[in-house]
Amino acid sequence: MISTVLAVGFGGFLGAVSRMLTSSFFNKIIPHDFPYGTLLVNIIGSFLMGLFFSYANSKGVHIFTKSLISTGFLSAFTTFSTFSYENLLFLQSGDYFHFFLNIILNVILCLLAVWIGFLIFK
Repeated sequence: MISTVLAVGFGGFLGAVSRMLTSSFFNKIIPHDFPYGTLLVNIIGSFLMGLFFSYANSKGVHIFTKSLISTGFLSAFTTFSTFSYENLLFLQSGDYFHFFLNIILNVILCLLAVWIGFLIFK
């Protein structure tokens, strides 16, 4: 049990740092009034989640590895709380266009990414 907890913690650390670096990178290279960094880490993370679980389900990956990668790394890499906060800011500023655009793009593109990732190992 303790090894699984440590795996989640270590994976979470790596995922959070990776999210910060990835999101910052995209926010610097894409001029924006829109949270592209959050959108892109959510799409990438969703794709990787689909890819990993498709592989894990077909190959029987150990619970330690599942905990490290899915509950740890990928859960910390993607960021629903940041997505929610950014949408609240759009609402508070009356920017309904970006509010709805952000929700639609995150939901549709992340579902598409997890599906494509899953199909790769199916």
